[in-house]
Amino acid sequence: MAMGSFNSSGAQAPMAEINTTPLVDVMLVLLIIFIITAPLLTHSVNVDLPRASSAPVEHKPTTLQVSIDADGSVTLAGQAVSLGELESRFRDAVGQDPQVEMHLMADRATRYEAVAEAMSAARRAGLGKIGFVTQPIAGGR
Repeated sequence: MAMGSFNSSGAQAPMAEINTTPLVDVMLVLLIIFIITAPLLTHSVNVDLPRASSAPVEHKPTTLQVSIDADGSVTLAGQAVSLGELESRFRDAVGQDPQVEMHLMADRATRYEAVAEAMSAARRAGLGKIGFVTQPIAGGR
């Protein structure tokens, strides 16, 4: 093993070998840690769980399809309604199913005021879930 010295006589080349002693020390410490913790990872408690057979209940919430045209006319489930009548129809739907959802489809040229009025009518009626339906862009961007 080549050792360097502080002797100023003669030019010495730098030490070309790596000192592996610290590396071996760290690896041995890690090995001991893994040996100690490995039995703890495989420890489990056997529990005899009760058995029951039942089918999951699938509850699909009611959806209200609301469409607003460019001229501001509103349709609810295919029937034309006024904005004033919309809130009472929403209240009836919430009374039948508290988890009712509203899917709002508005024309691109629709004024924001009509959309905001429909959304505020839904909020006042107690509708908590409002979704906006959009048209995907052609070409997949």
